[in-house]
Amino acid sequence: MNLLRHAGLLICMILAPLTAGAASLPEAQVDYSADSTMETEGGMTMKSRIYHTVNKDRMEMGGSDGMTSIIRKDKKVVWQLMGNMYMEMPMDASNTSGMDAFDLVEQAEVGQETINGVKTTKSKVVAVKKDGSGKFGGFFWTTKEGITVKIDMLSKEGDKKMRMTSELTNLKIGKQDPALFEIPAGYTKNDMGAMMGMGGIPNMEEMKKNSRQRQSGGKQPRDSQAGESIGDQIPDVNKMMKGLFGK
Repeated sequence: MNLLRHAGLLICMILAPLTAGAASLPEAQVDYSADSTMETEGGMTMKSRIYHTVNKDRMEMGGSDGMTSIIRKDKKVVWQLMGNMYMEMPMDASNTSGMDAFDLVEQAEVGQETINGVKTTKSKVVAVKKDGSGKFGGFFWTTKEGITVKIDMLSKEGDKKMRMTSELTNLKIGKQDPALFEIPAGYTKNDMGAMMGMGGIPNMEEMKKNSRQRQSGGKQPRDSQAGESIGDQIPDVNKMMKGLFGK
């Protein structure tokens, strides 16, 4: 669970602009889509599909049975979509343990490299937590448009260390459908507190239960054609996690 929580924080650090002190890594100035693969030294691999436009990001994880995160910097909210439901979290709260807690102490260009056929500038970045409890450092490969194609970094908090790499493939620059960054019609909003489990991880079973209660008025109806309960339409927890982390 702790590994999953740390991985989630690192994902936020990748998607959110790196703002610490006066300096920052560039944010993409163009629309694009790509496939992303994140790996940790503990053997966890997470694949996702990402989309970006100005002040908006979308990350799809785990395929059709997984979950989708939409980051709306313009509205300062993060939406988590699962099944036919969504949670809304303010960005200031969701990113409290992210880059706002760090001071950037080193940032320097290292050279030029081509990653998966894309020309990039390699930069070294080192940041420390403002309270002195942790730090991270590593390398970022960024295109001239500000797209971070690859990350290789090591984070440390107390005696715990974690190595993480992230890489984009199938990068395509082009205008993205605005609907990708909106909540689909028919989705039901759920209370964040009830839906979040230990370590801030979404409680999938609670979402399934609430979906059944909301759509059946306390009963558990069955679809006359498909023969499935409404709750069965919410992603299976084990199947979602297998698709999300490749295990």
